[in-house]
Amino acid sequence: MVDDRRNPLLEPSPLPLGLPLFALIRPEHYRDALERGMAEQRREVDAITGDDSPATFDNTIVALERSGALLRRVLPVFENASAAVADDEIDALETEFAPRLAAHRDAIRLDPRLFARIESLFVARERLALDAESRYLLERRHRVAMLAGAGLDDAGRAELAELNERIATLTTEFQQRLLADTNARAVHITDEAELSGLDEPQRGAARAAAVARGLDGWLITLVLPTGQPLLAALDDPGVRDRLLAASRARGAGGAHDTRETLLELVRVRARRARLLGVESHAAAVTADSTAGSPGAVADLLGRLTPAACANALREAVALDARAARDGQRRVEASDWSYLTERVRAELHEIDLQAMRPYFEFDRVLVDGVFRAATLLYGIEFTERADLIGYHPDTRVFEVAEHDGTTVGLYLLDLYARDSKRGGAWMSSLVEQSTLEGSLPVVVNNLNVPKPAAGDPTLLTLDETATLFHEFGHALHGLCARVAYPTFSGTNVFRDFVELPSQVNELWMLRPEIVTGYAVHHETGERMPRHLIDRLLASRTFNEGYSTTEYLAAALLDQAWHRLSPDDAAAVTDVAAFEHHALAAAGLDDPLIPPRYSSAYFAHIFAGGYDAGYYSYIWSEVAGADIVAWFEAHGGATRENGDRFRAEILAPGGSRDPRQSVRTLLGREPTIEPLLRRRGLE
Repeated sequence: MVDDRRNPLLEPSPLPLGLPLFALIRPEHYRDALERGMAEQRREVDAITGDDSPATFDNTIVALERSGALLRRVLPVFENASAAVADDEIDALETEFAPRLAAHRDAIRLDPRLFARIESLFVARERLALDAESRYLLERRHRVAMLAGAGLDDAGRAELAELNERIATLTTEFQQRLLADTNARAVHITDEAELSGLDEPQRGAARAAAVARGLDGWLITLVLPTGQPLLAALDDPGVRDRLLAASRARGAGGAHDTRETLLELVRVRARRARLLGVESHAAAVTADSTAGSPGAVADLLGRLTPAACANALREAVALDARAARDGQRRVEASDWSYLTERVRAELHEIDLQAMRPYFEFDRVLVDGVFRAATLLYGIEFTERADLIGYHPDTRVFEVAEHDGTTVGLYLLDLYARDSKRGGAWMSSLVEQSTLEGSLPVVVNNLNVPKPAAGDPTLLTLDETATLFHEFGHALHGLCARVAYPTFSGTNVFRDFVELPSQVNELWMLRPEIVTGYAVHHETGERMPRHLIDRLLASRTFNEGYSTTEYLAAALLDQAWHRLSPDDAAAVTDVAAFEHHALAAAGLDDPLIPPRYSSAYFAHIFAGGYDAGYYSYIWSEVAGADIVAWFEAHGGATRENGDRFRAEILAPGGSRDPRQSVRTLLGREPTIEPLLRRRGLE
C-alpha cells in the first residue's frame, strides 16, 4: 500500500509501465519533485563536465542521455496537468517554474565545459565506430547546441539565458490568459428558440455546460479555432454573429487581454535570433527543420495561395446564390459554415448533421480507430478500468502486439472542460527508450462537448477526423523503438511530426474501416454505402475555404516571426499588423478569417509551433504522397502497415525523416498528391 503522505513523484511508479500514481498526486507534490529533479540533473551534468578523463561517447553523450531521470519523470506529468486539469495552484506553479525550467535547460545547453566535450567528440566522429543511431545522436546534440547558442561568449550566454527565461514566462502568461478569456467569452443562451437547428445531444451538451457553471439556460463554450462547430447548425443568424464575434474577440480586450504579451514575445524572440546570429526567429527555427529556411516556407505558401483563394471565391459565389434563393442576407463570415452545409446537401446529397448518429464515440474509437491500427500493425487494445487516469473522464488502454508483447499504454481524455486548454493534442507521459528500459505511455486530449448524463457522445465528421488525426500522433509515440530518450516517439523535426497523423486520417473513410464503425447508435443500421461514396466524392468540397483559412494563419505566424528586432519593436497595433500582413499576401478576405487570429493563436504563442505553423502543410506534401502509396498498394494491409511502421513510426527521431520518406516511397515525394487532395490542381 502506497503511503500518500509521501511524495508519489519522487520514486518510479509501481504501476504498469510507470503510469503515474494520479490518485495520490497533489499540486504541492510538483514543487518538491521539480526542484529535486533539476538539482539532481545539475549534479549529474557537473559530474560529466568534471570528469578529468578524455571525453568518450559513453561518459559524455550516453551519460547526458541518462541524466535527469527524475525530472523526465515529473515534468511531463506536470505539463499535462497544466494543460488538461489546471487550477489556480497549478497555474501559479507553472508561472513560477516556467522561467526556472528555462534557466535550468540553458545551464546545461550553454555549459561551455559540456559543449567542449561534445565538440571534441563531434570533430572525432569518423573515428568513433558508432552505430547509425549513436552517430546521429552525436551530430544532433552538436547541431542543437550550436543553434541554441553554445558557441556564444560568457556575456552572450548570460543574455541568452535571460531572454529564454522571459520567453518561458510570456508563453505561460499567454496560455493562462487565453484559457481564462476563452472560458469567459462562452455564449450564454436563455431563450431556447435561439437554439433552433441544434439536435438534442447538442442542446444537452450546452445545457450541461451551463449547469456546470451554475447558470440557467444553455452555454455554448468555445473551441480553439476561429470557426466554431455549431456555426454550421444554428438557424438564427444573430446567434451565429454572436458566436463568431465571441470567438474572434478572445484575447483582444478586457481582463485577459493577450496582445501586450504576444507583442513582447515577438520582440524577445527577434532579439534572441539576432543574438544567435540569424536574421529572424523564423530563420532560427527553420534552420533545424526539413524546410531549411523561411524562403522555402514562403515559396510553398505562395504557390498554394492563388489556387486556394480562387477556389474560395467560387465557393463564396455558390453560397451567395444559395442565400439569395432562400431570401437570406448577403453572406457574412458567420454564415459560411451554415450555408456550406446547405449547399453540400444540395450538391452531394449530404447532411453532416444528420450523419452524427452514425458516429457514436465508442464505436468510432473501438471499431474504427483501434481496428485500423490492428489491421495495419497487428496491435490490440484492452481497456484497463483498474488503472486510474488524471481525471474521471480519462480512460486507460493497454496496447499489445498480437502475440501479447506489451507495446505501451494509451490514455484518452475526450471532453472539453474549463480546466483544459483548447484544441486537440498528443503528449507522452513516459517515453520509450531501450537505454532506460522504458515503454511508452501516451495521452490524447480532445475538446468534444460533453453530453448530458445518459446521452450518447455523437461526434461530428470533423471531430471524427480529429480523433483519427491525434491517434496518428499516439501511434508515433507508441510504435517508436529507439535507444535514446532524445529520439523517442514524436521527438522529430517539427515540420515532419504531423505526417503520421495526417496519414492516419486516411483510414476514416476507407471501406475496410468505415463500414465497421459507422453504425447508427439507435437502429444498429450501418451507414449506407451511397452516403460513404458521397462523402468521398465531396472530399474537396469547401477545401478553398479550409485551405485559405489555414494559409492565412500560417502566413501570420511567418509574418510575426520574420520581423527583425527593430521592426518588431515598431509594431504596437496587433490588429493593424495582422490586416497588413494578410492584405500583402492576398489573404485578407473578410468572409474567411484566419483559422487563428494573433490574439488567440495558441499554437505559436504558447504551443511550441512558433514560426512552425507551416508544418502542417509542409508535412502534408509527403503525407499526401504516402496516402496515395497506401491506396495504390491495397489500403489497410499488414504488409503496408509493417512497412510504414518500420520506416516512419519505429525510427522516431533517430534518423533524418527525409531519408525515411525516400526509403518508403522509393523516391522523393512530389506535391501533386497534395494538390489533388485539396482540389488545387
